[in-house]
Amino acid sequence: MGRDLPEGQGLNEPGAAAPIVVVHSLAHAVAALEAAAAACRRVTLISAPSAGIYAGPGWWHALTEAGHEAAPTAEASFILDCGDDAGAAQGAIRAGIAAVVFTGRADVAMRLAAIAEAAGGRVLTRRPVTALDLGHWFFADRETLRRHCAAWLASSKAIC
Repeated sequence: MGRDLPEGQGLNEPGAAAPIVVVHSLAHAVAALEAAAAACRRVTLISAPSAGIYAGPGWWHALTEAGHEAAPTAEASFILDCGDDAGAAQGAIRAGIAAVVFTGRADVAMRLAAIAEAAGGRVLTRRPVTALDLGHWFFADRETLRRHCAAWLASSKAIC
């Protein structure tokens, strides 16, 4: 599991004010972003655990771009989870992914954080706690996903 590292190293947790949603597909991202825009709520989308290893930064970049196109008024942050794979995390940083989770060795995390910071990004050493994982409705249609996201956002205490 990840470790806390010193402040100022580019290693920090995302703002607690934004609800965090785990997305596994473009349909999930679009539903969460549309629901957030409709509710005038900021949201943070995070990939499935270790998705940076098996899906890669190209997939995540395409997902975020298509999500922005589908819901241009949504305010959102995006985090790609790279697990403990330093190569996946470094590849994501070099590909321009703004925030990555890396749960590997602390010394490697510090090096990755320096690289990310120079590129305007950040490295999280722990996966943020999430309240809604859309994997429970992996094959649901878009309207069902959007309804689940809207209901969850309405019950969330987070403020945008």
